[in-house]
Amino acid sequence: MATWDATTVIMLKRDKEPLPAEAIKWFIKAYTDGVVADEQASALAMAVFLNGLSDDELTVWTQAMIDTGVRVKHTGIGLPLVDKHSTGGVGDKVSLILCPLIAAIGGMAMPQLAGRGLGHTGGTIDKMESIPGWHPEMSPEAMKAALLDVGAVIAAASGDIAPADKKLYALRDTTGTVASIPLIASSIMSKKIAGGTEYLVLDVKVGRGAFMRNVDDARQLAETMVGIGNRAGVKTSALLTRMDQPLGRMVGNTLEVDESVETLAGNGPRDLVEVTVALAEEMMALAGVPGDPRQVLGSGGAMDKWDAMVRVQGGDPDAPRERANYRQEVLSPRSGFVTYMDALNVGLASMRLGAGRTRKEDAVSFGAGIEVLKKPGEAVEIGEPVLALYADKEPRFAGARELLEEAIAYGPEAPPALPVVIERVT
Repeated sequence: MATWDATTVIMLKRDKEPLPAEAIKWFIKAYTDGVVADEQASALAMAVFLNGLSDDELTVWTQAMIDTGVRVKHTGIGLPLVDKHSTGGVGDKVSLILCPLIAAIGGMAMPQLAGRGLGHTGGTIDKMESIPGWHPEMSPEAMKAALLDVGAVIAAASGDIAPADKKLYALRDTTGTVASIPLIASSIMSKKIAGGTEYLVLDVKVGRGAFMRNVDDARQLAETMVGIGNRAGVKTSALLTRMDQPLGRMVGNTLEVDESVETLAGNGPRDLVEVTVALAEEMMALAGVPGDPRQVLGSGGAMDKWDAMVRVQGGDPDAPRERANYRQEVLSPRSGFVTYMDALNVGLASMRLGAGRTRKEDAVSFGAGIEVLKKPGEAVEIGEPVLALYADKEPRFAGARELLEEAIAYGPEAPPALPVVIERVT
């Protein structure tokens, strides 16, 4: 067996040569163990950014990342294990609704390992932590018991899952190599495959508030991730969904929990319901489970599962959730229709209000965020509130308002309504 060194591996990819499987395995493990230096890993990441990875290389690369940690095995559940992953958007609280919905439909179990937010996209764990008493850490035994009892669970991924990804992600963030489809795909899929699911649906966001701004790039990312999953034995498909405007009406932690509960009670906004139902139908198709998720959601039939899911992790679904101390409104400068709302600026403004974080160690304000009172396509009168802003500290409003000044457009006619789900990738 060849003995590898970092320089040789870097030069191979620099020169557009295929990387042997053993070279990839050695490099990923050596970097995770601290044998390969950051500057060497940076050089390989840039070479991959510029020259890409073949399907075979990417399969080995992803598996090598998985092999640096543990691969969770949910034994004794007796049901198909399903999961979903979103590439991140503004107001994307789908997991909070989808998990209890899948549990209420039955015939499947959904063990979702989630993370905290960074930048303009929120994190599922932050949202759930706004519920008093709820805690994200679960032992394997506790997770199994919750899956058997409730049918779904949201928990924080442990540091034992694909630890190579944590190092590589931080490195890519500081070296200009984030926007590499092979590196994005392997980052996402290494964690999801290691999490132990059997069926995976990817929600690949497209648009101004998404990482992928156009359909072609989003489709390429979706196809890459679907290929990785299927080659790894996880039956995988993807939906491309729009993220030009916030999903639903709430952006922020407590606010998004509020909207999730409303949706579970059968009163959700149209776009949020459409995405959630489409993802549920896709999961059911993969796992071969019959049912009508739209009927279950619309009837409030998943609410009991939500309560049970929260309580099993120490939370009180009935307890008052944290609220912001201050509220301001953004008013319409004219009468007509809202024709456009920039999801990215809304997300960044919510972060400035305290709902998100710029560094992983930052704390979030659970009550902060933005309520979208008028969405694109809706009529508005001059002086009527379009957004409500919430913050714990009044000085935060100025920075948020600055971002929102150019975020909303108005016109005399409503824009055409576009489907939220763009296409399916298998």
